[in-house]
Amino acid sequence: MTTLSNFKAKRISSFGETVFATYSRLAKELGAVNLGQGFPDFDPPQFALDALVNAAKGYQQYAPLYGMPELLEAVSSKMSGRLGRELEPTQNVLVTVGATEALYASIQAIVDPGDEVILFEPFYDAYPADTIMAGGTPRFVPLHPQADGTWQVDFDELEQVFNNKTKAIIINNPQNPTGKVFSIEELDKIVALATTYNAIIISDEVYEHIAYEAHTSIATRPGAWERTITISSVGKTFSVTGWKIGWAIAPKEIIDALCMAHQWIPFVVASPLQQASAQMIIEAENNDYYSELQNMYQAKRDLLFSALEKTPLKPLKPQGAYYIIADSSELDYKDDVALCLDFPKRVGVVGIPPSAFYSTEHKKLAKNLVRFTFCKTDEALNDAATRLKENL
Repeated sequence: MTTLSNFKAKRISSFGETVFATYSRLAKELGAVNLGQGFPDFDPPQFALDALVNAAKGYQQYAPLYGMPELLEAVSSKMSGRLGRELEPTQNVLVTVGATEALYASIQAIVDPGDEVILFEPFYDAYPADTIMAGGTPRFVPLHPQADGTWQVDFDELEQVFNNKTKAIIINNPQNPTGKVFSIEELDKIVALATTYNAIIISDEVYEHIAYEAHTSIATRPGAWERTITISSVGKTFSVTGWKIGWAIAPKEIIDALCMAHQWIPFVVASPLQQASAQMIIEAENNDYYSELQNMYQAKRDLLFSALEKTPLKPLKPQGAYYIIADSSELDYKDDVALCLDFPKRVGVVGIPPSAFYSTEHKKLAKNLVRFTFCKTDEALNDAATRLKENL
């Protein structure tokens, strides 16, 4: 029997197992509190579950290519006010298999081999993978942590990586994993650079409703709309990460280009889940759900932040999303990976090593960092707090 060899495409040769799978497995094996992977361990709101039940009685066949009409209408209605322009449901919105596919389809639609895509570090790990899969080259610009807990962009560093090969820049606002919320001044500088170099802006805004300071979509800034793809989903907002319903919003010519890629990725997106998502968004718009969500997560952030402050770890308070990065230098580990491999056994708590979200040349910036998520029940967070206090 011959052995299959050399079958893997070069485009995936640099990929390993996702860091989330590695540490979630450790948590399960060792009975540790999993503050690693960012998925809620609690139920979505009841109106979301009711919407899913209702959708089971609705249309069950292939959806239209751009999305179910009711979801296109719900997203465009919701986002028209937030983006300050009237969105056309069938021209400015594309429904995708979560924000994950919106990102992948965006890169596939606009990036050719040899093109460059600028990413801020630490990054969400899909960004460089998506770029590499399209034959593009990621260019990395590190964010710099400050004493007040914020993360700052060095715009001299950013401008140096823009050039005539730059096809796009990706921002995550609020950002995973730092929790950074970009200021209006920062957004305007990014728009100016993208305009100068004729680059597309891909703005991943899945945490748009989990912000503890004012969040501004970059597409609302002067000169941004015509070159911006705004991406979001229902997963983080409604605690339904398993539904995988997302969307991209952009000018018609960009949406049409994304759709050309989208049709060969999933073709269309699950009809019942789109119908449920539409009902859920309408319900949220008609009550005070988004404020309740923000208040819930701010309380969870403060709970975990306070617990970390009572340990040798030095947490940086996030402005948005549901992650806290902490400085671990007082614990004297070799690096962040060594800490995260030891913590499940020594402390009984799982975190993620942020070096997984840095390029090879910048991994040393994460040497003394660790990332925890607080999208967990208060019971789990209090359990983690007790273990951290007793074992550090």
